[in-house]
Amino acid sequence: MDLGIKGRKAIICASSKGLGKACAMTLAQDGVHVFINGRTEEVLEKTAQEIRDVTEAQVTCVAGDVTTALGREKLLAACPDPDILINNAGGPPAGNFRDWDRETWIKALDANMLTQIELIKAVVDGMIARKFGRIVNITSGSVKAPIEILGLSNGARSGLTGFCAGIARSTVKDNVTINGLMPGPFETDRIAEIIAAEAKAKNITIEQARKGRMAANPAGRFGRPEELGAACGWLCSQYGGFVTGQNILLDGGSFPGTL
Repeated sequence: MDLGIKGRKAIICASSKGLGKACAMTLAQDGVHVFINGRTEEVLEKTAQEIRDVTEAQVTCVAGDVTTALGREKLLAACPDPDILINNAGGPPAGNFRDWDRETWIKALDANMLTQIELIKAVVDGMIARKFGRIVNITSGSVKAPIEILGLSNGARSGLTGFCAGIARSTVKDNVTINGLMPGPFETDRIAEIIAAEAKAKNITIEQARKGRMAANPAGRFGRPEELGAACGWLCSQYGGFVTGQNILLDGGSFPGTL
């Protein structure tokens, strides 16, 4: 399917691996100039080469920590006028809320709420002026179905989701949409961390925890990153202009609700 966005420019945060990388690959396959980001330059360059090997798109690497002002400045200097912004970040650690102090909470909010808001603020008016923009926040299924040991993520990502719901209706008349993707268990480093924490809490092996989680999912497996990448690609496409302020759950059917 031709997404109709060939030649557009996209910033994809935390895209050296995992879900961000999958989004970058999908957009690059449709001819988007992708600006990929990660903290480790060597890993980022390897990912860039993988994308170049299978697409004809331009790939620009911007190494840096976007949770810092300097990191965001570097990213926006490389691509000051993106048509697409994919906000993505690794989740904060799992644990017991009784162990988290204010500093821990602020760090989680910086990484999973405030950074994303700063990037949206930096690019959304330019998108409005050009009459095209697609902003996609990769959050978590825990926004819809909170997970007790992921309280930091539950709070920060829900805050971002609420903020975006408040502005998404004011930008869509100018063909600028703001939506969220809420991944459940995907084959990423994040699920490995969650499984390790669960295994420790339940005093079972990591393999037992992994098999138990997969068996409990109606799909009987974890998601593949490229599945989320494809969903992201559609939201960013020329066909996504009538969808805004929405949050799409990709969890293999785990959430047992009608809506």
